[in-house]
Amino acid sequence: MSDALWQRQLTQGLADLNLELGSASQQQLLAFLALLNKWNRAYNLTAVREPRQMVSRQLLDSLSILPFVTADHLLDVGAGGGLPGIPLAITLPERRFTLLDSNSKKTRFLTQCVLELGLKNVEIIHGRAESCDPAIRYQQISSRAFTALDNLVNWCGHLLADEGEFLAMKGQFPDDEVAALPVGWQVTSRQSLSVPGSDGDRHLLVIGRDSSHQNFTTGGESWRV
Repeated sequence: MSDALWQRQLTQGLADLNLELGSASQQQLLAFLALLNKWNRAYNLTAVREPRQMVSRQLLDSLSILPFVTADHLLDVGAGGGLPGIPLAITLPERRFTLLDSNSKKTRFLTQCVLELGLKNVEIIHGRAESCDPAIRYQQISSRAFTALDNLVNWCGHLLADEGEFLAMKGQFPDDEVAALPVGWQVTSRQSLSVPGSDGDRHLLVIGRDSSHQNFTTGGESWRV
């Protein structure tokens, strides 16, 4: 796979997404993709192994949610091979990103990416959601191909600010998962994502707390109404 072809695919894809990125950011994105391609052979970081598909299904797919990222500090759970966290961090250097994954091989890869790409705005945490500092609550938590929506809010809801939101990236719209959301959570917005070079369905679900349900604690017991 030639670097020139990746560059052409990225340039065209960014134009299709109406994103303007400087040359330095584009080169960082391609350097990240090269690292992902190299480490994937031994670490099984992503199911996408065809180089011709990598720009679309990894970089552009991650950047398709860029217009919805508004938080100054975002947590990316189940970060895996760094998608969408690393491309977002490259594109938004003025914001902070924390990437969480329980797989030590994947966090070693992510740590290497941070070092080689010189990403000063990225922190890597090896562990599960309970490994995160509970005193730090995030305005946005992203998830891409991580787990079902009910697991996402149950495992990570305590890390979300009161008015915060989950950015859950999915393929086909997950009607069953939406129906299975626990009481107190709701889909506040759904977006159909158009990813250049990809024919498959892509959706972004924004999930927040349902203000019509409130929790009251008395005598050590929690009541939901």
